[in-house]
Amino acid sequence: MDVERVFHMSGGVGKTSYAQNSSLQKKASDMMKHITMETIQQLYNEVTAKSLGIADLGCSSGPNSLSLIKDIVEAVEGSCHKTFRPLPEFRVFLNDLPTNDFNSVFKTLPDFYRDLKKDKTERCPAIFIAGYPGSFYGRLFPNNSLHFIYSSYSLHWLSKVPPSLYDEHGKSINKGNVYISESSPPSVSRAYWNQFQDDFSLFLKSRSEELVTGGRMVLIILGRIGHNHVDRGNSFFWEILSRCLAISVSQGEIEEEKLDCYDVHFYAASRNEIEEEVRREVSFELERVEMFEIEREVQRGESYGTAVAMTVRAIQESMLYYHFGNGINLDALFNNYGKMIDQEMAKQEIKPITFLLVIKKL
Repeated sequence: MDVERVFHMSGGVGKTSYAQNSSLQKKASDMMKHITMETIQQLYNEVTAKSLGIADLGCSSGPNSLSLIKDIVEAVEGSCHKTFRPLPEFRVFLNDLPTNDFNSVFKTLPDFYRDLKKDKTERCPAIFIAGYPGSFYGRLFPNNSLHFIYSSYSLHWLSKVPPSLYDEHGKSINKGNVYISESSPPSVSRAYWNQFQDDFSLFLKSRSEELVTGGRMVLIILGRIGHNHVDRGNSFFWEILSRCLAISVSQGEIEEEKLDCYDVHFYAASRNEIEEEVRREVSFELERVEMFEIEREVQRGESYGTAVAMTVRAIQESMLYYHFGNGINLDALFNNYGKMIDQEMAKQEIKPITFLLVIKKL
C-alpha cells in the first residue's frame, strides 16, 4: 500500500471529519502549549531574524493548526513588547501528505486574520501562509530556511507498513492483528522498530539541513512506557480495532484474508528509543523530554469510547476503505469500537502515553 498516496485524515467538516473529531489532540496540545510557547520565546530572544520561518509538519485539516500559529504569533508579539524589538514577519508552512484536505484549512484563513486583528491598536504582523504538500520523511525546505518546526501527533505514523511483516509469498506474519499484540511473533516488533529507526533518523537528518543554527523543534508523539510493546496504552487501541474487524469477518462483511494482511503504519516508541535516535543525529541537542498521560474528556454528552471511536475513524477511514473496499460498514465497526472501549474502561483504565521533545539545532 502506498501510504503517501492513500493516507489522510477525513477531510471536510462533516460528522466523521477530522475537523470535527480532533478535540482529543487539541486538549493534549493545549496541556503542553506552555512548553511550546516558552520554546518559541526563547528561540526568538536568541536569534536576530527579521523574518521567522515556521513549519507545522502534519498539519492535517482541522482547526488545530491555525490555532497554533495564532498562539506562536502572539507569543512573539509579547516578547517584542518586553524587549522593544520590532515585530518580525512570519513565513508559515503548513505541511502534510498530498492527499490532505488543505482547502479546508485555507477556507478558514479569513477568520484567522480577522481574529489576529481583533482588539489590536498596533498594526498586525505580516504573516505569509502556504501549504507545503509532501512526506516529512525526506527534504521539504531549502537549507537554513526555518527557525521553528512543530509537529503534533504525526511522527508515530511511519512512512510505510514495515515490509518485513510479510513473507516471501506476500503473506503477513502477524495474522489477525493490525499491530503488535500478545500473539505476535518477536519478528513483528522488530520489524516495526526497524522501520521507526529508518524513518525517524531520516526525519532528523532532513530537518538538520533545513533549520538554522539555534533553531528549535517541538515534537509531540505517541509512545509507550518501558520495553514491552503491548500495554494498556496506545497499543491497546489497535487491539480493540483488531477485535472489531474480527467481528466484521464473523458477520461476513469483510474477508478473513483481507484482515490477515491489514497492518497499520504506526509505532509507539519508548523514551529510550526516541532519545537514542536523537543522540545519533549529532547536529541536534535534546533540550527537554516530557511524558504526559492525557485525562479522559467527554463532549456533547457522548461517552469516552464514542469520542475515541470517532477520532480513530477520522484517522483510519481512508486506509480502511482503500484496503477493504467501500463495502465495509464503518458505522457498525466503530459503533462496536466505542462500546468495547467503554467496556474495557469500566474494567481498567486505558492510559495512552504522549512524549513531548524540545530539540535544538547545534
